[in-house]
Amino acid sequence: MTNEQKDNLFVLVKSLTKSEKRQFTLYVGRMDSNEDSKFLNLFQLLDKIKRYDEKLILNKGIVSKQQLSNLKAHLYKQILISLRMNPMHKNIRIQIREQLDFATILYQKGLYKQSLKVLEKAKLLANKHEEKYIAYEIVELEKVIESQYITRSLSNRTETLIGESESLRAQNNLATQLSNLSLQLYERLIKAGYAKSDQEFREITQFFYENLPKTENEQLGFREKLWYYKAHVWYSFLTQDFLSTYRYSSKWVEMFEESPAMISIHPVFYLKGINYLMESLVLIKYPSKFKLALKQMEYWTEHSSFPKNDNLRALSFQFYFSNKLNMHFLEGSFEEAQILIPEIKKGINENINQIDPHHIMMFYYKIACVYFGAEDYENCIIFLNKIISNKSLKMREDLLCFSRVLNIFAHYEAGFDYHLENHLRETYKFLIKMNDLHEVQKAMIRFVKGLGDIYPHELKTAFEGLYVELKQYENDPYERRSFLYLDILSWLESKINNKPIATVIKEKASSINRKERSSISPL
Repeated sequence: MTNEQKDNLFVLVKSLTKSEKRQFTLYVGRMDSNEDSKFLNLFQLLDKIKRYDEKLILNKGIVSKQQLSNLKAHLYKQILISLRMNPMHKNIRIQIREQLDFATILYQKGLYKQSLKVLEKAKLLANKHEEKYIAYEIVELEKVIESQYITRSLSNRTETLIGESESLRAQNNLATQLSNLSLQLYERLIKAGYAKSDQEFREITQFFYENLPKTENEQLGFREKLWYYKAHVWYSFLTQDFLSTYRYSSKWVEMFEESPAMISIHPVFYLKGINYLMESLVLIKYPSKFKLALKQMEYWTEHSSFPKNDNLRALSFQFYFSNKLNMHFLEGSFEEAQILIPEIKKGINENINQIDPHHIMMFYYKIACVYFGAEDYENCIIFLNKIISNKSLKMREDLLCFSRVLNIFAHYEAGFDYHLENHLRETYKFLIKMNDLHEVQKAMIRFVKGLGDIYPHELKTAFEGLYVELKQYENDPYERRSFLYLDILSWLESKINNKPIATVIKEKASSINRKERSSISPL
């Protein structure tokens, strides 16, 4: 991201649609005194300029340097107020909180009965849509009002409110425990990747079960089940139990599809769930179900009931194209995958402020793999360099590791021998520093390092030897992660049999389709 895009106010202004800008101008213009206000002038200037330039703003004489910070903060707030009033942004959570705000105003005016009436309607709405944190706030305000205004309408009003409060508190505590666990597991996956040894497996498993609250399935509401399944998805990802990842992500998605109204209320959670489902189907190589899941995601994101906003547009782009690439990897259709690359580059630019830098790097790695599979090694190297040269971002170690390893193979294939020794040296340093030199990586590095000493007529034998050495690790619980990022076995088969790597993968895909794993099903 460029420096000029980092100013939060500028990014917000540039994110506005034409209708949102028009609404903001109307909102400000409701009062005559605001027509020539400084913050409106600043808004109009920021809307016109292509990049944020503080010197230009000051030269326009809109505001002094000392006042600029306060004016920007005021404008930022006014834009958010205007957006909050936009019907497009009024999701159920905002609607319920708006009713809670109205009830608070009525309470402060001493209109207790009116306030309680509004709260009762808001509470019903919150419970219906599983917004239990807000429901708890509503009950607590009801208790405050009842302590000052005795309605006498119900003899057990106190007991009812206390019961509701205790029930919501328990459910919220459970949801908080599960969401905390889910977030901690996700953080570990991003920072360290999959479990690399028995010790790590035991540490992760111990942490998971020590922090997993004991629950009965019938006690869980929609929201609690969501966090429960999510925690299990991350645990199974970390421990590389991809069949369990598939089963729990299936439960996650099925829960939404059994209650379609929840998709429009919690669209982000639905998108993430079906994305994890597709990721797991790639990992267990189940192409037929993968394609069904991709079609299902397309169906819901294009459905009239599916909300439309910048965040959902960015997530839909990210998950759709990431999984479209995964589909081509499964099928070995690298030439077809290249057609997607211009759309992906355009989508990244359009959603640059919504997609986090790590996922942009993931896109670059997948694009590099597409070019490698299509035997366009120069473009492969270009995209790998975007990852390797990125010093400002702390990315997952697995991604950095295999970007460097793939870079070595791409240089070898491209015939860039004069760069190879330097890349080998840098990769060695990196792997030793991260203390992640596994057997598969050691074997690959040893092989490439010795390529210069192998005569052309000996290459096939050397490839066969490396293939036999690596094949033993294909199903090893800790070594197999290497093959998730880089299909080195297919590459070796292509060298041994003198076939393009795309052909090798297509033949494997045809074999999988014939077998069709009908035995795999959610628990």
